[in-house]
Amino acid sequence: MRFPRWMSPMDNLIFCIIAQLNLIFGVAGLIWPDRLKPVFGVLMFPWPASYRAIRTHGIVAIVGYVLVLGKLLVISR
Repeated sequence: MRFPRWMSPMDNLIFCIIAQLNLIFGVAGLIWPDRLKPVFGVLMFPWPASYRAIRTHGIVAIVGYVLVLGKLLVISR
């Protein structure tokens, strides 16, 4: 597999790890929204965290992961 000069394999690995963390938190938000509510309470400080916001974030995180995975598969060809 050949990488362009501006992209090293390690940059690609770090990007993949960030994408995997995005998937992990997305699925966790869908399965255990009550456990993530305190985290979202800190992240969304002025606004109260709701289960609807946590579920929406989970779905958006999974869609973002699929887009990143598709882009990585297209680049690697």
